[in-house]
Amino acid sequence: MVRLALRDDQYERLAALLPGKASDPGRTAADNRLFVEAVLWIARTGSPWRDLPHEFGSWNSVYQRFARWSRNGVWHRVFAQLAQDADFEEVFIDSTIVRAHQHAAGAPQKKGIKRSDDPAAD
Repeated sequence: MVRLALRDDQYERLAALLPGKASDPGRTAADNRLFVEAVLWIARTGSPWRDLPHEFGSWNSVYQRFARWSRNGVWHRVFAQLAQDADFEEVFIDSTIVRAHQHAAGAPQKKGIKRSDDPAAD
């Protein structure tokens, strides 16, 4: 069994924002919580979709649903709603979050091509 990332109270807050509720028009979602947990697992581990554990269902079905929600702006609406309640009094950014290019490690910058002062070089 895969350990779930969301507590019940956290999911309840999300559930009202997700499509596929019984009160929504169209088809009722099979299991929004399991789907959201699958997306969180992918985000947390950084694994490719094909490595999604079988407990979450078919990786391709989960991916197709994720892509459909992305196209329809579901994730944007959820994040925008949750961001309204965020407490950003303190935000910490350190080297575990911000990544620099490998060449940004303090090596001297290369200069442009410099022409020779020797007139015979022309």
